[in-house]
Amino acid sequence: MGPTELLPALTPEPDLACLPQALDALRVAITVHDAALKLVYANQHYNYLFRAMPDRQTLLGIDYAALIALEVSRGEIANAELIAGVDPFIARRVAQLRPGQFHPMDIALRDGRVAELKARQTQQGGWIVVWSDVTAARHALMRFEDVTELSTDALAFFDRHERLIACNDGYRQLIGVANADTLKGRSFAEIYQLALDSGKFEREPAMELRLALHRKAVSAYRLHATSGETYLVRDRLTRDGGRAVIFTDVTDTHRTEAALNQQTAALARSRKAMEALEAQTARQADYLADLTKKLGAVEAEAGTAKTALLRTMSHELKTPLNAIIGFADLLRKPGAQWSPEKIEEYAGLIHTGGHNLLRLLNQILDLTRIAGGRYAVYRARLDGGAILRAMPDCFAERARAKSIRIDVSDCAPGVLADADESALRVILSQLIDNALTFTPAGGTIRLQAVSANARVRFVVADTGPGVAAADLARILEPFEQGARSISDHQGGAGLGLTLAKALAELQGGGLTVQSAEGEGFTAVVELLRA
Repeated sequence: MGPTELLPALTPEPDLACLPQALDALRVAITVHDAALKLVYANQHYNYLFRAMPDRQTLLGIDYAALIALEVSRGEIANAELIAGVDPFIARRVAQLRPGQFHPMDIALRDGRVAELKARQTQQGGWIVVWSDVTAARHALMRFEDVTELSTDALAFFDRHERLIACNDGYRQLIGVANADTLKGRSFAEIYQLALDSGKFEREPAMELRLALHRKAVSAYRLHATSGETYLVRDRLTRDGGRAVIFTDVTDTHRTEAALNQQTAALARSRKAMEALEAQTARQADYLADLTKKLGAVEAEAGTAKTALLRTMSHELKTPLNAIIGFADLLRKPGAQWSPEKIEEYAGLIHTGGHNLLRLLNQILDLTRIAGGRYAVYRARLDGGAILRAMPDCFAERARAKSIRIDVSDCAPGVLADADESALRVILSQLIDNALTFTPAGGTIRLQAVSANARVRFVVADTGPGVAAADLARILEPFEQGARSISDHQGGAGLGLTLAKALAELQGGGLTVQSAEGEGFTAVVELLRA
């Protein structure tokens, strides 16, 4: 019986004379066996895959078990496959040729290659076995698994049907199972329910909300363990239609450590901060000297902008830098006996001054890159509501120090924007920083993310002193500030709103501001809707 006789009958009967030539052209090995498992055909690639085997034509009529035994005796099979013995190996191979057995089988070859076997039964009771060289894919998978095991995060990957296909040991421990293989093939909902049933996690968010977040293109939220840990869960659609999920432990353990030995830890931190900030101050001084030299080179052409820039540099750069150097000199004064509290206070003032200088320099550099067309934008489908809702975490300490409430009740997940994630975070950070600076103690900052036709609107509104209507257009220009001020205003170069506006326009959107004296200040960013 030839290979064409084992194929299903077609109506009308096709011309199959060229079928052997077509099978020989394939880059996979194919063997055809009759109902008694005798070899009736093997294509040319069979001898390419098994290079030590006799010519395929001389093997016709051999039993499948005998063919496997010949592969072993000719040294084609890796020793790892034969640890349990040759007979069990042959039995496992023969067992694949049974009705209902559709699972592929990987076989390691002696020369390091990996072959995948797939077997299908014909209508006449015979069998077709297909050998594919999957060495590159399997090695890539092994390297990928090795890399994921090195990660301190818990990683899991799902296919387009939401079934788990791979995870590292950190994910296995997180879910609470003894063997990661028991999770493979299970749906995301089943695994999440398994984790809840184990009692390791709180039952919020609810299953429906958790699944809704999981099915978004990009989502991020926090998951709380019953043992006290907090995990940042990032869920993203992969390019093949599957999902990648990462759990990062973000539990703040440093506060507990500081509470155990507050005075000693404070002194150690202060000394380290002083040394680091002295080095940073020196680097900043060199950079500012170079920046001042460059500014002087364009002084003749700067005009009105030159006057504003020099005024800003004088106040916003030189004054904090003098303060940094002054406090550093105090700490370095020979013979001075400073208490840990005083050292920590001075180091804090140095840190604040250095942070303000670094923020200003970053703003100038970003605006320079935008003006020169060198700011790269990588737009993607983002959950703007979730991103805005998470932003207050970066400003929690400042808000708490001024007793300012940041309201995120209008930042529901699911507001999708077509934007660059890094640029969007910079925009929102600048607007929230501006609001915190000018909102008096006890005030409120309201954040909102809504869809409006083809746009997504991000709103940052504060209860500060506001800006006169005549100043609204001016404050969007570089180095311009409104007349509003409060006692704890820490100063700024007037670049935050300018940078936010430039980044919004770079992504096809825009920034508008609304205010009146004594009635607060509202900044509205509009970007394209995804």
